[in-house]
Amino acid sequence: QVQLVESGGGVVQPGGSPRLSCATSGSHLYYYAIGWFRQAPGKEREGVSCISSVDGSTYYANSVKDRFTMSRDDAKNTVYLQMNSLKPEDPAYYYCATYERWCWIGTGDYTGITSAGQGTQVTVSS
Repeated sequence: QVQLVESGGGVVQPGGSPRLSCATSGSHLYYYAIGWFRQAPGKEREGVSCISSVDGSTYYANSVKDRFTMSRDDAKNTVYLQMNSLKPEDPAYYYCATYERWCWIGTGDYTGITSAGQGTQVTVSS
């Protein structure tokens, strides 16, 4: 099973550009679909980005498309989420996760999560 540890969250200014990191261990990244989901208090869980294990394609939720960029460094077994132009709806706990077969982009209680980190909180404050 893959172990995942997120970092890079914190308090950022409106419109800021934090970069989240997810260090993985236990297996090579290319075996898994791996992505980021977020959850804010009182809101549904939302899968926001994912890299496919099939062909390496990257997928994004419409809510973050053209603002967030996910990347993967196989040599470091680390994935990243570059977040730009933060909006009021972006603050949340962000989790790195591996998925059972396919990427997950959507909202709700997705049951195909095989591993997830402890999360890192992103807060916006001026």
